[in-house]
Amino acid sequence: MTMTPIELLRQNAPASSPVISLCEGSDPRVVAGALAAHQAGLADVILVGPQAEVEAALKNQNAARSDGVMVHDPATSDLTEEFAQTYFELRQHKGVDPAKARATVETPPVYAAMLVRSGRATGTVGGAVHTTGDIVRAAIQVIGMAPDAGMVSSFFLMYPPENAQPGARAMLYSDCGLVIDPSADELSKIAVASARSARALLRVDPKIAMLSFSTKGSAKHPDVDKVIEATETLRQSSPDLEVDGELQFDAAFVPSVGDRKSPGSSVAGQANVMIFPNLDAGNIGYKITQRLGGYTAIGPVLQGLARPANDLSRGCSAEDVTQMIAVTALQAIRE
Repeated sequence: MTMTPIELLRQNAPASSPVISLCEGSDPRVVAGALAAHQAGLADVILVGPQAEVEAALKNQNAARSDGVMVHDPATSDLTEEFAQTYFELRQHKGVDPAKARATVETPPVYAAMLVRSGRATGTVGGAVHTTGDIVRAAIQVIGMAPDAGMVSSFFLMYPPENAQPGARAMLYSDCGLVIDPSADELSKIAVASARSARALLRVDPKIAMLSFSTKGSAKHPDVDKVIEATETLRQSSPDLEVDGELQFDAAFVPSVGDRKSPGSSVAGQANVMIFPNLDAGNIGYKITQRLGGYTAIGPVLQGLARPANDLSRGCSAEDVTQMIAVTALQAIRE
């Protein structure tokens, strides 16, 4: 049985606790999830937001600041001046002046990302209130992309229910939350990053299915050609990875269908990394798997950044926050 991020982190706890900054430190779900993560020994947390509002949220949870639960108000923090200078140096080529830099780092998503860039936090989580655009923009501008990534994408970790049918397995779905219409080259990059994420967070050998509405030439269309090209690019750039495509979902997931539609494939019917051709397919696919299949979906998780930063759904629960803190801490350990 594949372990959840919380279980993995407990088994692989680092000598010193990761520190995760949360840019929505007064949201009740974020506070409850952060406190649960800290109490479980998963991470220390920094709650970012107006101090009075964060203190009130902590009081409502019958909690208070401690060594492992810190509060940072960007409007009054001793670090804001340093962060403003750093942001100005990063963005002056885009026309940002010192006054604009100061105002920007006082926004919680940017301040929380600055905590990561400066090494005061090992990762950051947001999105319960802010949009995906707010969180991703702050991460890219402040933390930056990993040198070998080429792009930032996202994925969901999908865990089967306890009463799942035989053959159900934990999987990684990408991209379901960020890149709207990736090119063939971008699809191959998403697949490489997703393989790394599957190894780190699912602890599996990735078997990558490049998904389409066609399997092995059963349909002809430019959208199918894109997936075929992406598959060939991936095979050439990463010959060590197990990949097959183009595959329909049933050929990727069901062994009997995979054997029939792609005989001899080591991936068809066994895939645990599902690469969707566009955001429409990915977003619809993970929600069908979640709502009809009963799978637990954790994400969207970002990949391709220099240091971990992750986006919550605005409909998230406190448990979702705790799980995402665990994911972010695991990403930090991997690096």
